[in-house]
Amino acid sequence: MLLYGLLYGKDGNAIEVMRLDTTFKESWKGYIPVDRSLFIASAKLYDKNIYMLLKDRFNPLAEFGVMAINIDNGNYTMRRVKTMLAFFPSQFVITDHAALIGGYFNYRPLVLYYNFKTAQSKILPGFFNEVGDLDQIRTDEAGNIDIVVSGKGFNRRRSLWIRSYDRNGDLTKTLWLQPEEDKDLIFGRTLGQPGGNQIVAGVYGRNTEYSRGIFIANINAYGEYTIKYYNYADLQRFFNYMKAKREKRIKDRIERRKIRGKKTKFNYRLMVDELLPYGDGVVMLGEAFYPHYSYPNGRITINAMYYYLPRPTAMSRGDLVFDGYQYTHAVVIGFDKEGNLKWDNSFEINDVRTFQLEQFVKIHPEREKISLVYLFDNVIRSKVIKGSEVLEGKSYDPLRMVFTDDVVRERDTRKTVLNHWYGSVFYASGIQDIRKRRDIEGSVSRRVFFVNKIAYK
Repeated sequence: MLLYGLLYGKDGNAIEVMRLDTTFKESWKGYIPVDRSLFIASAKLYDKNIYMLLKDRFNPLAEFGVMAINIDNGNYTMRRVKTMLAFFPSQFVITDHAALIGGYFNYRPLVLYYNFKTAQSKILPGFFNEVGDLDQIRTDEAGNIDIVVSGKGFNRRRSLWIRSYDRNGDLTKTLWLQPEEDKDLIFGRTLGQPGGNQIVAGVYGRNTEYSRGIFIANINAYGEYTIKYYNYADLQRFFNYMKAKREKRIKDRIERRKIRGKKTKFNYRLMVDELLPYGDGVVMLGEAFYPHYSYPNGRITINAMYYYLPRPTAMSRGDLVFDGYQYTHAVVIGFDKEGNLKWDNSFEINDVRTFQLEQFVKIHPEREKISLVYLFDNVIRSKVIKGSEVLEGKSYDPLRMVFTDDVVRERDTRKTVLNHWYGSVFYASGIQDIRKRRDIEGSVSRRVFFVNKIAYK
């Protein structure tokens, strides 16, 4: 495990890096001086190096810094990457040959390509045409690049463009993935398949904010594709996060409309977090959420499903204050290699509200089961499934403290991360405000950065 952080000092700033083994014993530790204006925008582990993307916090036209630190001994190299345009990085990907930095210029997506061998940078061709979203930058073992961009096409319907590049950043092909006439492809992720084939999965709907279901496209090596659509009403366990009575009302309504030959349309905000190979097919993980608003004298919620806002009686809509994104549940869907829906399952997300959208639920697929876990308010929530079957229901496991007299209250844990480490072991990290058990309502005794090792048996 590598721990790193930016340290501020009166004589200058430095990046502190240390390597720990699986027992948390320190292998090595070092400090790398950096300019005061730089901050760490992103970090990626690739092969035997951790690559850090450094950005100037004051000058948007300043060069990027790409630092490579060897994980065996801490030796490092620093490369300067010309930006050409002022943009803030949103994605950072490393290959054997290059660093890829994705972002936006004038609301238009772009990807900056930096070649490690030639020390030259360029904007990858094929962008700047229309306003759009940079959905994904994916690379394979040979260094080839696929970039997924969503935006409106010539028919004014939202579509997906998949641009493919060789390892030198030269454009090799462009595929325009178009939806049916009454649908929009809002977001998509791609996964490479044997023989040059691809699978693309994401969400579709009728506008850019709310989705009505899941789509999956199977693309062959010649660029020919088929798309299959699955309405949220087609999923068996999508509404399991609701209370039993409400779930029953929803499912009864779906059945009544089916009998009358009508479809039930639901509108959700759903992030597609991961698309992974699993068995002889693929599995997709997504998280549903909705924006939460408040009035100065109380709170209201804009419902994720029926996205209407009650008309205020005494205040105008301009008095609403955004209060963060409220997560409702994660959905896991299994498809075969042809894109046929095999099973679906869900995982309720409790109490999570954040001002920045990020992936909370992590997935760990194994041969006979899939573990779903997330960390919030110092408690690990987990669920183990096998297809649509639930092997282990939701469990709650508080993080252990170093000292028995220490206690952490709700909302005293921030910037938490929970990820798979190795085997059946996960790690959790973040910042905690520690209080003494004998004085739990008193002031914070100390603030710490913590790392916990969690083994699931």
